[in-house]
Amino acid sequence: MSGEIAGIILAGGLSRRMGGGDKTLLALGGRSLLDHVVARLAPQVGPLALSANGDPARFGATGLPVLADIVEGYAGPLAGILTGLEWAAANTTSAALVTAAGDTPFLPANLVARLSDAAARRPGSIAVASSGGKRHPTFALWPLGQRQALRHFLVDEDNRRVSAFIERHDFVEVEFPLLAGDGAELDPFFNINIADDLAVAERLLQSIEP
Repeated sequence: MSGEIAGIILAGGLSRRMGGGDKTLLALGGRSLLDHVVARLAPQVGPLALSANGDPARFGATGLPVLADIVEGYAGPLAGILTGLEWAAANTTSAALVTAAGDTPFLPANLVARLSDAAARRPGSIAVASSGGKRHPTFALWPLGQRQALRHFLVDEDNRRVSAFIERHDFVEVEFPLLAGDGAELDPFFNINIADDLAVAERLLQSIEP
């Protein structure tokens, strides 16, 4: 079923806590964070794109289409999700889109399979990942039919909260188990926000099975 689902990696954050710039291009284990995310997500989906504003050439090494936000102003990840939905509707035969953050190098290898299975049991619903009792709204499967409602929510209501949109619609939460690594449990949605997180990820990379 994965070939029927498009994917987009959200890499448009301002990275203020990392001093600005593209934190997804920071090195981890000899590859960029983005390379790790692409390597994990690409086998799980059909068409795959990258959500990012600015000069797309800086992501040229990925070989992925780079999509700038279709709404004006920096509107956060919800704008990237809307952009991905519109791209998938216009350029693919997919019926749904899976989103993933570009700073999460250990995302589950069965992310799309489990989200799509859950969504299939609740047709028309958004399937959103969780772990350790915490929801991860940027890791979700979105029916393409949600794009009109999402545009209204983001543009007309000027609401940028991903969780708020999800909670307004039918959704199902999919719990993913914690991983064992470096002598402790690791959240598979562990994301890199500050320099110390990158150091932790370097250690974890050596101890976690790919």
